[in-house]
Amino acid sequence: MSGSQLWDDVDFYFSSHLTPDDEALQAALRESEAAGLPHIAVSAPQGKFLQLLAEIQGARTILEIGTLGGYSTIWLARALPDDGRLVSLEYNARHAEVATRNIARAGLDRIVDVRVGPALESLPKLADENPAPFDLVFIDADKANNAHYVEWALKLTRAGSLIVVDNVVRGGRVVDSESTEPDVVGTRAAIEMISAHPRLSGTAVQTVGSKGYDGFALARVLG
Repeated sequence: MSGSQLWDDVDFYFSSHLTPDDEALQAALRESEAAGLPHIAVSAPQGKFLQLLAEIQGARTILEIGTLGGYSTIWLARALPDDGRLVSLEYNARHAEVATRNIARAGLDRIVDVRVGPALESLPKLADENPAPFDLVFIDADKANNAHYVEWALKLTRAGSLIVVDNVVRGGRVVDSESTEPDVVGTRAAIEMISAHPRLSGTAVQTVGSKGYDGFALARVLG
């Protein structure tokens, strides 16, 4: 059995026991595929991981940078109380349209606000609204701008907030200090920012599974 097939089988085992089929989530995946969205949503175990992080965090407000079809948005929003709030930023209007339908089907549109446009334009506008600090920020957008997104996350959070950055391993390419690929350069910049910033305490976790070889970075905002 190949390594990738084994990863798929293990993911299936964990999903079948720990994240059983859910119609709203399955519909979100089906609709995203039918609309031709790229197959880059988090896996079911990763989605449940994000939900648990938000629950452990006691999150009432969440910022998501990168909506895609709303699959991860649904997982995160389910961790919020009835009066919670999740703001999700999506560059592609077509993706945002699909995500909005998927989120509404899951009954979460009352607490989820999907905003369309380049995140680096949406974030200053969001900051101008002077929102309450976000308890959790999930960054899963264009990797070239990861460091900029972490910087904005710091501006929009508080001591004790959690910042999660997805896809930081890049199949192992993150260790290539000579790489000029934007996704690697941006990811390395984010990791090095987390390492050096006096207001961040972080780590990274490598993952394997149906989404291949990758991982998350997690950073807690300090006082």
